[in-house]
This record gives sequence, C-alpha cells and structure tokens, in this order.
Amino acid sequence: MANYAGDEAARQLHDLIMDTGNVEDFLDRLAEFSAATLTQSVGVEIECGVTLQRRKRTMTVAGSSPRAVVLDRIEQSLGEGPCLESLRTKTVVLLADVDTDRRWPDYQRQLAANGCRSTLGVPLEIGEDAAAALNFFASGNGVFTEAVVREAAGFADLAGRALRLAVRIGTAQTRAEDLKAAMEHRTSIDLACGVIMGQNRCSQEEAMSILTKVSSNRNQKLRDVAAELLRNLPGGDVRTHFDA
Repeated sequence: MANYAGDEAARQLHDLIMDTGNVEDFLDRLAEFSAATLTQSVGVEIECGVTLQRRKRTMTVAGSSPRAVVLDRIEQSLGEGPCLESLRTKTVVLLADVDTDRRWPDYQRQLAANGCRSTLGVPLEIGEDAAAALNFFASGNGVFTEAVVREAAGFADLAGRALRLAVRIGTAQTRAEDLKAAMEHRTSIDLACGVIMGQNRCSQEEAMSILTKVSSNRNQKLRDVAAELLRNLPGGDVRTHFDA
C-alpha cells in the first residue's frame, strides 16, 4: 500500500471511530470499509466479515453485507477455515481456490454452494484477552494475488490499531458511565438517609441502619430501596444529576 493510500486509510479509520457511538457500531462500519477498500484495489466486489475471539470462543460480530455474515458463519459452524486459522497462527491465511485446495473440504463445499470461490483471513491485534480477524470473500478464484495479500495485511495493521483505540474508548466510556451511575446511586442513598434522619430525628448512622434493615427484609438492593423512598416523597421524585 502506498504511503499516501495508507495515510488516507488511517484517516478514514479514525473518522469511523469518531463517527460511531460504540465498538459494535465501529465493527459494522469497519467491515464495510474493509470490503470497500479491497474492492477498490482489486477491481471486483469483495465482501468482509469480522470474527471476534474471546476466551477461545469465536463468533461473527459484523459483516459488510448480510451475505458476508452468512459466509463468515459457515466457518464458525464448522470450526475450521482460513479465518480461524489466521486467528490461531496470527498470520494471513489464503484460500485461493475452493476447487483445488485440500485443507478444508467441508468448508470449501459450502462456500462453493454459496457462490464464493476464494477467501482471505487476516488477523487483527486487539489485546491479551481478545483477538479479531477480517474474513474477505470473493466470487472468483485467483483474486487474492500476492500484491493484494500484502495490501490486505498492511490495511489490517491500520485497522487493528483503530480497533484497539475504539475498544479503549469504549472501555473508558463504560467505566465513565459505571462511575456516573455509582455516584448517582451513592447520592440517592445519602438523600434517603437525610429524609430518614429528618423523619425520625436520628443520626446518619441510625438512618443508614434503618435503610439497610429495610433492604435486607425486602431482599432489595440498598440503592433501589433509597430510590423508592425518594420517589414516594410528597414533593415527587427526587433525581440526582451528573454531567457526563
């Protein structure tokens, strides 16, 4: 891949991260962008599925088209093929012709039945506890030449970096949301304690004890008991707010 092309692909991948709200949406867009990038390079239509591996379990998580998802899931159902092999070996794995290759006969028969003649599995690095791979599909054989394989590998390096960034951003957002929720829950409990203190003319410690006892008797979480108490106040529901 020429430097200018690589720079442009990197820019567009980072734009995808900024334009999508979560990792799931990013994976869908990544599949579409990957397929379009290789299609433009090869000159024939290429489809792409994205396979995710976590704790030795793999699954299809995105596709550039409904057909790409179907083709990718064939490999998942059989447990063998170039994409899974690329995940195992962390190398690019080519199936150049479903009629002449002898490695995965069942898989190749099903590909042929679905009009797919060649595939290319390209691994993406995410982190220690997860991995992913791009699974490219072509309707003809001989499409994935050595030059195309090199380009796909170069693109996958960029895509892997973008995916790692998307995952980190997604994780950070999740942590921020969890923290925000925890702060809101804690404030609800404190407010509920204040109400109990006012009603019973007791200390904060005694109010917390009352709230905890109710939580235990009802088998409800403390935050839910607190929220219910606040909802039932004469003035209406008391809400907590934090800026994201």
